[in-house]
Amino acid sequence: MARRRQIFEGQAKILFEGPEPGTLVQYFKDDVTTLNVKSRGIITGKGVLNNRISEYLLTRLGEIGVSTYFVRRLNMREQLVREVEPIPIEVIMRNIAAGSFARRFGMAEGTPLPRSIVEYYYKSDELEHPMISEEHITAFGWATPQEIDEMMSLALRINDFLSGLFLGISMRLMDLKIEFGRLWEDEQVRIILADEVCPDSCRLWDLRTNQRLDQKRHSGDFGDLADAYQEVARRLGILPESGPSDIKGPDTLQ
Repeated sequence: MARRRQIFEGQAKILFEGPEPGTLVQYFKDDVTTLNVKSRGIITGKGVLNNRISEYLLTRLGEIGVSTYFVRRLNMREQLVREVEPIPIEVIMRNIAAGSFARRFGMAEGTPLPRSIVEYYYKSDELEHPMISEEHITAFGWATPQEIDEMMSLALRINDFLSGLFLGISMRLMDLKIEFGRLWEDEQVRIILADEVCPDSCRLWDLRTNQRLDQKRHSGDFGDLADAYQEVARRLGILPESGPSDIKGPDTLQ
C-alpha cells in the first residue's frame, strides 16, 4: 500500500492524510527545539512518550466535555485526529511566573500570579511568534470576537482541569500553550482544542523540589530531558512497559 501524502511538518510532529475524509494521521517526532528554534537536538523515544502523554491528557479532557481533535492512538508514535481549519493563534495560560514572562515583568521564577493570565501569540516561526492582542486578531481576520471568547473560555477550563490533575501527581503547571481550530460538521462550525498536550507544550515543575520536568529543562545538553519526559509519563502511570524505544515512524506509515 502506498505511503500517505504528507500534509504538514512542524518542530515536533508530522501530519499525513488520514484513512478517511476529515481525518489526519499525526506522527510524533523525536526532535526537540528550544529558544525559538535556535537550538535543536534529538531525544530518542520522546515521540513515543509524547504520543502516550497527549493521548492520556486529551482523553481525560474529553471525559469532562472538552471537544478535541483527538480520535484514537494508532500505534506507538501515531494518532488519528480530526482535520480542522487551524486558527494561527497560540494561547498561553500563565499560572506561575517563569521563563520570558518572569523576565518581562522582573519577577522571580516560581512567583504565583494573582490569577491565571491569558496571552496570545501569532503562530509564525519566521516572526518568532510575536505577542499579539485581541485587536490584532480581529483586525487581521484571524478570529472573530466570538471565537476569541470561545477560545478563552476553553483555555481557562483546560488550564483549571490540568492544573488540578498535575497537582494530584505532585507537579505544578506553570504555564501551558494550546491551539484551537474550526471543526466543520453539517455546515456548522465549532471551536475545538486542536493541539497535543505534553511536556513540549507546557512548563511543569516538581511540587516539592521545583525540578523542571519539561522541555524548558534544557540548558545546553539535551540528555537530561529524556529523564524529565519519562518522569512525567511515570507519574501519570502510562510509561510504556518496554520503555520509549526508538520506532521508525514515517517509514512505517502506510
